[in-house]
Amino acid sequence: MKGYVVCVYKSISSEDKLKEYAVKARAAVENHKGKFLIRGGRSTSNEGERSPRTVVIEFPSYDKANLFYQSDEYQKAHDILKGHAVRQFQILEGV
Repeated sequence: MKGYVVCVYKSISSEDKLKEYAVKARAAVENHKGKFLIRGGRSTSNEGERSPRTVVIEFPSYDKANLFYQSDEYQKAHDILKGHAVRQFQILEGV
């Protein structure tokens, strides 16, 4: 079964840091055979609070999605964003 990263941002305090993070995170995603399905874009909130950004990434498996998150390459990108965004980051197994 495939693995999915679902990242729902609650707030972003630095667009510059987000851009810097995105460059490094994208390289890590690609190196771990991930595919972006959703990366920002238009959205409609029908229930709950609106999120300024949502990202969904598909990986070949749940385990590969977890390896991506735990990788040194991604963790270096993740460090850039610390203190500049609040988000919920989940890894899910799916079809």
